[in-house]
Amino acid sequence: MNNLQKSLGEGKTLVGPFCKLQDPAIVEIAAFSGFDFVIIDMEHGPYSIESAQNMIRAAEAKGITPVVRVTENSETLILRTLDIGAKCIQVPQICTKADADKLVKSTKFYPKGERGMCRYVRAAEYTNISGADHFGKANDSVTTIIHIEGMEGIENLEEIVQVDGIDVIFLGPYDLSQSCGVPGQVNDPKVVDAMKAAVETAKKYGKSVGTFTESPEKAKMWKEIGVQYISYAVDVGIVMNAFKEITSQVK
Repeated sequence: MNNLQKSLGEGKTLVGPFCKLQDPAIVEIAAFSGFDFVIIDMEHGPYSIESAQNMIRAAEAKGITPVVRVTENSETLILRTLDIGAKCIQVPQICTKADADKLVKSTKFYPKGERGMCRYVRAAEYTNISGADHFGKANDSVTTIIHIEGMEGIENLEEIVQVDGIDVIFLGPYDLSQSCGVPGQVNDPKVVDAMKAAVETAKKYGKSVGTFTESPEKAKMWKEIGVQYISYAVDVGIVMNAFKEITSQVK
């Protein structure tokens, strides 16, 4: 079962970190600590398909939802990521309705899309799941999350959110700040106002919304605004901050 999709549908708020460390232990630690999901970051992290697959295995073993952020809106890359068992896929730089249409074609089998068909893969339990079940049920079990990271995407959001097969709108504050002319200033009113307007648009069409934050205060703020899918910081940054806190007190 895709627990992330189920929980978002029930109106719950979920929290999880981006992961760049390739050791499955970090996924286990995230699960033990109470996070709801981890985002295996192939875009900014050094993952291969093989290492991402092992991270997915660790997540499933510990009952935490694995999300995979791919590097681009690529049919081949998305196919390989879904075949290794990812049920939640996050795709950067969706700017237009055409981008969203292309993505859905890659994530869905016929009649909704054109995803390449093979059941000799982990997603079908290496043929333990019949072809009829795998091809028939995958369309409903995969959660497609899109990154809106620039003003072009914000301006086209009304069209994008109406694409059938797009489940979660993820607002990327850092890239959006660059698009707004204030790179890195994610708390600038230009960025925050654009994001708030995007939340309203997505909610109007029944879409769940996600974003990235680095403090409990900001996480609570976005939760109150209606963001359900909260990416909280990055594993390497969390470890760095914890280490620095220790050394500053001990040394």
